[in-house]
Amino acid sequence: MRDRVFLLSGASRGLGRATAEVLVAEGAYVVISARGEDGVQRAAASLGTARAVGVAADNAEPAAAERLVATAMAKWGRLDGALISVGGPAPGSALDSPEEHWRAAFDSVFMGGLRLARAVAAACRDGGSIAFVLSSSVRSPIPGLAISNGLRPGLAGLAKTLADELGPAGVRVNGLLPGSFDTERTREIAAHNADPEAYRRRREAEIPMRRYGSPPEFGRVAAFILSPVASYMTGTTVAVDGGALRAI
Repeated sequence: MRDRVFLLSGASRGLGRATAEVLVAEGAYVVISARGEDGVQRAAASLGTARAVGVAADNAEPAAAERLVATAMAKWGRLDGALISVGGPAPGSALDSPEEHWRAAFDSVFMGGLRLARAVAAACRDGGSIAFVLSSSVRSPIPGLAISNGLRPGLAGLAKTLADELGPAGVRVNGLLPGSFDTERTREIAAHNADPEAYRRRREAEIPMRRYGSPPEFGRVAAFILSPVASYMTGTTVAVDGGALRAI
């Protein structure tokens, strides 16, 4: 991974940031993005300014993808892949979630992801690797997250299609299905329950390993899939969930 360059969206915290930390530790350079200027600059500074650049960008903005890729090319002259992640859509039911929430999530999660993948693939001159951070809801819907349940499976289908189309150019595309991890996003979801601690205990009881994962446990898997070590791995989805998914 030494001296390779990766773009990571939604990486000021949580699973994206954990992946950036692993990549930098392995000698890579990273461009990380998030919507908040202060948060993304703090994250980049913690990674080390010699190997990380932070850019405030909203994936829903049509120009964001090209701007992020241009940052990597201007700074390091190359791009080897990307971890494409966005903040999860607002919790809610399918019946009660307002239509504007559905539209906003589609622009950010789906169209933002597509635009990033296109821009990154065009910049990967010697092949590369793109990984979409999806969700275990691709295979099993999560109660109370109707918008995510609706969009993530479609994004998984897009990733598979991109793997077919980009394979001849040497660009690999895979999906990651994180389960329950101890992140701010997970705690925000739990806060919508009357008893967040009881909610967590119930979720942990459903996981064969009987605990939430730590972000670095995800980051190491994501970095492996992005790396040349996984050079014959494309068009697949990998669950990182402590065994929670029951599908084979």
